[in-house]
Amino acid sequence: MNLKYSNSVLINLIIVSTIPFLIWGPFFPDLIVSISALFFLFYTFKNKEFYFFNKKPLIIFFSFCIYCILLSVFVAEDMMLSFESSLFYFRIGVFSCFIWYLIDKDKNILNYFYYALVLSFSVLVIDGYIQYLTGTNLVGFKILENRVSSFFGDELIMGSYLSRLFPLLFALFLMKKKQKYEIYFIGLLFILVDVLIFMSGERAAFFFLNLSTVFIIILIKEYQKFRLITFIIAIICVLILSLNSSKLNERMFKGPAKDMGLIESSNEPVIFTPQHDSLIRTAYNMFKDHPLLGHGPKMFRIICADEKYATGVTPCMTHPHNFYIQLLAETGIIGFLFLFSVLSYVVYISLGQLKSIIFKQKRPLTDYQVCLLASILITVWPLTPNSNFFNNWMMVAYSLPIGFYLQSVYSKKAIK
Repeated sequence: MNLKYSNSVLINLIIVSTIPFLIWGPFFPDLIVSISALFFLFYTFKNKEFYFFNKKPLIIFFSFCIYCILLSVFVAEDMMLSFESSLFYFRIGVFSCFIWYLIDKDKNILNYFYYALVLSFSVLVIDGYIQYLTGTNLVGFKILENRVSSFFGDELIMGSYLSRLFPLLFALFLMKKKQKYEIYFIGLLFILVDVLIFMSGERAAFFFLNLSTVFIIILIKEYQKFRLITFIIAIICVLILSLNSSKLNERMFKGPAKDMGLIESSNEPVIFTPQHDSLIRTAYNMFKDHPLLGHGPKMFRIICADEKYATGVTPCMTHPHNFYIQLLAETGIIGFLFLFSVLSYVVYISLGQLKSIIFKQKRPLTDYQVCLLASILITVWPLTPNSNFFNNWMMVAYSLPIGFYLQSVYSKKAIK
């Protein structure tokens, strides 16, 4: 199949459709990722183009995937259930390589992704503010406990969607040739998105927004003041909103302060909230019992009910709500080191950028790369609650900026 011309635009548009489809649920984005991964593997082996897979990050990732499959076979209590997480997890890395490939072949995909993100963010902003002001969004979803969810409905993950894809939007904004009116529009969109993430009531998402924004402001050169001004305006709006909404104020500020007190029964400090604390301590007990290999992918949901490990008020759910403790419990120290190595890389590269700015007045990373690195940073940040590490919806959101970043670092046609 010739991708150079006839099918290029169609394939690009199909891949870009993962952005809006993420709003409606995991099925279609995961389907697109799976089909794309299979197609790309077929194309790679047919043309013997293994260049994309011989880079160190990809070698490490695929080694981790093989390791997880072996755990499912030899360690997991329920092999078939464990396979649901491990067997085809490699598709995430292949999809990132496919993004890299498409950028190399057709730089127009950057514009396609940019406009898809702008459209998706704009629709969520309009619908989200309507839901906040009227109590119901455009398709009838009602606001829950003053928390805006827009088209996500009962799935309170709108803030996660916006906060995780925001650095990618900023990266693509930096790469685009812009008219003056477009800069004003994007500035307004940034402010509205910042406030909307707060209105979602997702504390982790709001933290990720602040973390990535501070990271970007410190390490970029162009549009640094632009982002700083929009961020300050948004923070002022958030403070005003919190003073006029007791429920949001309670959830976003007062609630976490109360949760970080002491557990009455054990007189020990709470990790995040009593519920999160219970899950994390249960997962840690599982890790201590099998520290090297863990219990196998997706096994937390089964083993957490065991009295040998369960502790606290809510010891058992589908996952312990923290990537690092989940990997310790399910994949042991070996699996944990995979994610920790990614965090170490991000920290090392970021400190190198900061050192170079301070002492050499140079920036080894482009502003585009800094924004993409910010997306990776909030994915591997260890000190917040988060979703299931093997969750399909989350993995699609993670794989997008990684593909852009790999292309910018390793490709001979890298975007600068």
